[in-house]
Amino acid sequence: MITKTFNNILVAVDDIADAQLAFDYAIHRAKNEDAKLNIVSILEVNNINAYEILDKEFMEQKREHLEERILDYEKEAKDAGVKDVSGVTAEGDDEAGEIIVKKIIPDVDPDLLIVGSKTKQGLPRLLGSQASYMVRFSPVSVLVVR
Repeated sequence: MITKTFNNILVAVDDIADAQLAFDYAIHRAKNEDAKLNIVSILEVNNINAYEILDKEFMEQKREHLEERILDYEKEAKDAGVKDVSGVTAEGDDEAGEIIVKKIIPDVDPDLLIVGSKTKQGLPRLLGSQASYMVRFSPVSVLVVR
């Protein structure tokens, strides 16, 4: 049996259960393989209404909340024994999967992307639209956790 070892893992997180499962698996994998763990979360501007986007205070609160969540994830990973942990946030008009594939992966240069299987909106699909996008278009291996 051939087993590939990864050195630089990227995990996508948000506030749904599947993302937490993906994060837990990423911690396990990074710890066992002594890999760097990059944790990414995206502020999808297209999911915010026009009035809220124009409210600078509202948008700053959204950004601060995202940064705080990433810091919480970083602490959790370090407390679990992952030695090299980095948090990444981004925002944009595109969907999260597209931002991760087009912007985050080229910057972080991971050799494995770990994602949850469900979409944030909770639509009853076999594979969430963002996970599906990343599986199809990611230039690196993708592991989908359910």
